[in-house]
Amino acid sequence: MPQPCFSAVFRFVARIRVRTAAAVLATMLMPWCVTPASADDLVQSGTLTIEQVQIAFIGSGNLGGGTLIVNGQKYSFSIGGLGVGGFGVSRMEAYGSVYNLKNLADFAGAYVQARYGMVVGSASTGKLWLQNTRGVVLELNAKRSGLALSLGGDAVYINFD
Repeated sequence: MPQPCFSAVFRFVARIRVRTAAAVLATMLMPWCVTPASADDLVQSGTLTIEQVQIAFIGSGNLGGGTLIVNGQKYSFSIGGLGVGGFGVSRMEAYGSVYNLKNLADFAGAYVQARYGMVVGSASTGKLWLQNTRGVVLELNAKRSGLALSLGGDAVYINFD
């Protein structure tokens, strides 16, 4: 069963261009360079839903897509990335809020994700916060299924479809 997931992640990684890979690498270093936004700094700009598959064995990869809703307009996007930490295979469905999105073009790009949690079967725990270099913050409430333990960080890249 995991084989199709691995090949999808590897196909996605193979499509990443050098500039995208550089942005992902720079984003992985952001936790040490960027101060997280405080609650007072967050201005809700929209909502989003995401569906993705994550595969982890020390290193991790994820691939999926979602919908951003801003001012009643829907925008489809794809999401994928690489990270460190964790073990297992899980499917994630998430919904949440987008903060500090002043310009739609600021949504696409590289994000840092700090993650924690676990999933066994359909019981999961964990909340995700992602932030990009333009100050856009994503707060996600995730429901995962599969078998996985995660603790670490990811660099994810979002592109509009």
